[in-house]
Amino acid sequence: MTEPRTPGEERLIQLAEPEKEVAAGTKTLVIGPYLTRKRRVSADADGEGTNPRPSEARLDEITGLALAIDLTIVRSLITPLASPRPATYIGSGKVDELAAMVRAEEIGLVVMDCALSPVQQRNLEKAWGAKVIDRTGLILEIFGRRARTKEGTLQVELAHLSYQKGRLVRSWTHLERQRGGFGFLGGPGETQIEADRRMIQERMNRIERDLESVVKTRSLHRTSRRRVPYPIIALVGYTNAGKSTLFNRMTQADVLAENMLFATLDPTSRAIDLPHGEKAILSDTVGFISDLPTMLVAAFRATLEDVVEADVLLHVRDVSHGETEAQAGDVAIVLRELGIDPDDTRRIVEVWNKSDLLSAEDRERLATTSHRAGEERRPILISALTGDGIPELLETIEQHLAMGRLTYEVDVAPEDGQGLAWLHENTEILERDTKENGHTVLHVRLVSGKEPRFLNRFPEARVL
Repeated sequence: MTEPRTPGEERLIQLAEPEKEVAAGTKTLVIGPYLTRKRRVSADADGEGTNPRPSEARLDEITGLALAIDLTIVRSLITPLASPRPATYIGSGKVDELAAMVRAEEIGLVVMDCALSPVQQRNLEKAWGAKVIDRTGLILEIFGRRARTKEGTLQVELAHLSYQKGRLVRSWTHLERQRGGFGFLGGPGETQIEADRRMIQERMNRIERDLESVVKTRSLHRTSRRRVPYPIIALVGYTNAGKSTLFNRMTQADVLAENMLFATLDPTSRAIDLPHGEKAILSDTVGFISDLPTMLVAAFRATLEDVVEADVLLHVRDVSHGETEAQAGDVAIVLRELGIDPDDTRRIVEVWNKSDLLSAEDRERLATTSHRAGEERRPILISALTGDGIPELLETIEQHLAMGRLTYEVDVAPEDGQGLAWLHENTEILERDTKENGHTVLHVRLVSGKEPRFLNRFPEARVL
């Protein structure tokens, strides 16, 4: 039997989960209030920074995000904008026009593909008589529904509270005249909005402490892996690029992989075998997206630490998508926020996925482009769905892991079966030759960190 919640706990739940009323099937209007091209050029010149993608592509993406949580899209439309209005973001004439549409279509939710201030959101909700959420609110709603593990739930709640903290409205003004203390010197009492902010901050502090323990646990796991040690391969890329499908193909796992944005959030790791017998850990991570809220990058930092610590990053790209270059740019932005150089070709391998969706001509063109690139920069064209290109991808991973590693020649006596077994278990066997006298000569490559144990076991080994 669950214990009854206190009024404070009930209020915190109300604040932390404001989007739960967005039910699946809600009639939804999606609006893309995008700056006109002239205004975008001006904003770029002023250093403001704007999304360079075509408006139609941006509208398709925000519509896909809404469909990812089973909303019923009644209409989606672009609203050209000369400049944002302080009160309602879009012009008053357009607000009135859309209000008539909302009433006529009985729309319950309006999604705005922009960042609304609390005042703008509240004014639009009053004008339209419907719930209004912006891009950040929609992404938070998706993350809240996709998170499965305790860690993922905590990360989403932290991001949601951070978002909600700045959006509290003065709906409890009846408490603002209360006096604190006794006599005439008492100051004004704590208003409800101040109490809400305090409760949110206290809850955020508790979640951050809980996530610190997650970071420590992951650190212990990484330390234990280094003792083995297995190299870490991390999948990164734009959401819906096919990372989870590739993860399943390479590990024979059964991670949720669907054609929707943010199908999976919680990280998953599995062991894989590379062509020469070396084992590695493959880690699937949350997908990135354009204009990813900073609070989400911060909240999911514990999850993304596998990316930061990885030996090799596989940047999975959907080359069948019309905006694949822009998506790659968005991934590069998030990688930089994590302190990773997206141009580090020794560590990052581009994986051109979904070749099965390309025409024969496009496949041939991309394959030619790939083979013309230098060894370090060469992208790998694959189809995670059919398995085409996977053997080449595994060989490329092995080559990148081998950069900077030493290769040794070691002579193993015929009676040293344990030594031979140790080499097969702890090194990458490149060549093996059995001599007439029964000795086995091997060329082996060592994983970083195993040199001392190797040289202690085989002191006469020589570097090639």
